[in-house]
Amino acid sequence: MKTWFVVAALIAQHPVTARDVLLRIQQNIGVPWTEPTVDTFKDGDPATPVTGVAVTMMATFDVLQRAAAHGANLVITHEPTFYDHFDKLDVLEAEHDAVTAAKRAFIREHHIVVVRMHDHWHRRSPEPMATSLARKLGWDRYRSVESEFVYRLPETTLAELASAIRRRLPAPTLRVVGDPSLHVSKIVLVPGAAGFDRHRQALRQDVEVLVIGEAREWETVEYVADAVTAGQKKALIILGHIPSEQDGMEEFSRWLGTFVKDVPVTFVPTADPFWAPK
Repeated sequence: MKTWFVVAALIAQHPVTARDVLLRIQQNIGVPWTEPTVDTFKDGDPATPVTGVAVTMMATFDVLQRAAAHGANLVITHEPTFYDHFDKLDVLEAEHDAVTAAKRAFIREHHIVVVRMHDHWHRRSPEPMATSLARKLGWDRYRSVESEFVYRLPETTLAELASAIRRRLPAPTLRVVGDPSLHVSKIVLVPGAAGFDRHRQALRQDVEVLVIGEAREWETVEYVADAVTAGQKKALIILGHIPSEQDGMEEFSRWLGTFVKDVPVTFVPTADPFWAPK
């Protein structure tokens, strides 16, 4: 409790605003800040004095509640807050959408500011989402020299690889396309929802397994299933979007804490909403 009063006193003397935090990110991100970008404020007043920063993979209503409970009023999220890549609110508000209204009311009630950090974090090298996921899986030493996304593991079967991933990663609804007995060693990581073009190009490399966050089932999933039917030694492991990029945003939280010291910086993990019946 004493620490909180000290922080509050410092904030009162030299308040750092949400806009100040974003400016520091821009100054330290290590890549050119370019427009247009989705890395913008999504809700709340950027001039709001910050009491604490909550970094998360996705600013779900649950995350916002937990951030507020920790005294954080600046939420930095990797993914959209309002169900659209550009966080468009016009249609939702024209429909008087009750879910959106409840979420925005909570944001206003708790004086929360939400900013997205997606494009520029992905542009860093090495790419932090893939490298953080590889670190979580224990694959650091297997990264290939030709690509930061390709890993050459000791040979195993597809079934054994998927089981090993599940033991390391909280991905309760992990799914696999391909022959369970296929012998594999060359893996390409494409976390998140990179899209069919990126998935297809990644799989055309000298790899057997594409590991992703999510994909449309009539695009990447069907493509890999057809590749298997055509006799190609290919496979797909779908982790779920949140499990695939959660560790990358935990790394962002650590990175942010190296130069934002005026207020507490906390990582608030996003709960994976999926579950599998027994």
